[in-house]
Amino acid sequence: MLANRRFMQRAVRHVVAEGGVRQILDIGTGLPTEPNVHQIARSVAPETRVAYVDNDPIVATHSRALSDDPDTAVVLADLRDPAAILDHPEVRAVIDFDRPVAVLLVAVVHFVTDAEDPARIVATLRDALPAGSYLVLSHATGDVHEDRREDAAAVYKNATASLNLRSHTAVLDLFGDFAMAEPGLVQVTDWRPEEVRRPDAPPIGIYGGVARKGD
Repeated sequence: MLANRRFMQRAVRHVVAEGGVRQILDIGTGLPTEPNVHQIARSVAPETRVAYVDNDPIVATHSRALSDDPDTAVVLADLRDPAAILDHPEVRAVIDFDRPVAVLLVAVVHFVTDAEDPARIVATLRDALPAGSYLVLSHATGDVHEDRREDAAAVYKNATASLNLRSHTAVLDLFGDFAMAEPGLVQVTDWRPEEVRRPDAPPIGIYGGVARKGD
């Protein structure tokens, strides 16, 4: 979704330009698009290092063009095993976990079922980060279109991953004790928009937020 993609772009610029982060771990990155995370970050700080992670071999194949860049890694791994991501040698070759890192979980946690314990997964990632790090997260919700909640979930019923819509409270809990950047957890179109939104624009059923780990 374009609105979600634009949220990611604004959030990346924020953590690099205002947060001073020079390392990004993008989990569930999906197929490469223009501009991609490393391009957005390096337009602000050319020295930014980026590790892309996805569990789809097709994504890795399409990302091979990045493999010659020593400051960029493309890793085949699954969000459901965060320890494997954190310990992966290719991730470690690019990301120094003794320095602030921005972890991107953009439109990916809603593919993790309650039984798979998304709170534990995200907490494992948060706990591995040093002070000054950021969590950028967006997540589908049924709060906005409650009358269409079942229709949204049904779209993914026969797909390889189910869509798990969660409430504002449940998504906010994923940030743990990290300090939310203004304006908090909001619809992705309302997170520091760069354009004035039309009054008649329909609501977006995706929450997005950015939070910082304190000292």
